Amino acid sequence: MYTPELKTKYREEIIPALMKEFNYTTVMQVPRLEKIVISQGVGAAIADKKILDSGLKEITDIAGQKAVATYSRKDISNFKLRKNMPIGIMVTLRQDRMYEFLQRLINVALPRIRDFKGINPTFDGRGNYTLGITEQIIFPEIDLDKVAKIMGLQITFVTTARSDEEALALLKYFGLPFKNVKN
Repeated sequence: MYTPELKTKYREEIIPALMKEFNYTTVMQVPRLEKIVISQGVGAAIADKKILDSGLKEITDIAGQKAVATYSRKDISNFKLRKNMPIGIMVTLRQDRMYEFLQRLINVALPRIRDFKGINPTFDGRGNYTLGITEQIIFPEIDLDKVAKIMGLQITFVTTARSDEEALALLKYFGLPFKNVKN
């Protein structure tokens, strides 16, 4: 049976390294990657529905799993926004698809960013990390000729880590290229 490379790396290399680094007594204490959520805000879809459709297709292609539209919860007249209008796109990856996406992100997509010097290690205080990407065209799954509008997206890594230090160590071992952080 097929097992993603990063999943094997997690079991064989990352767990022992984290147990040694943080002095865990059992394997169950070691933080793990729970899910990866890819989301994109498409506020421009209020005026043009084609942007939402192309965004849904692009995020689905990037993730390898069907993306869904997210809808507004309330009316905001200043933004010409009504309740239940589509304003975003999201997809949640777990298990094997999550590891495959992470591997493509680290090995293919991030190196394609112009003048890339690493990503900022700013966490949310609960061991989760959100990476903002300014252009969706860094992913090889996107056909440049069919891109309606260059838009950014957010990739959130949800971990079981209790602290930001543990989450940083976990994501570093996976191979995310953080700025000014020694391996």
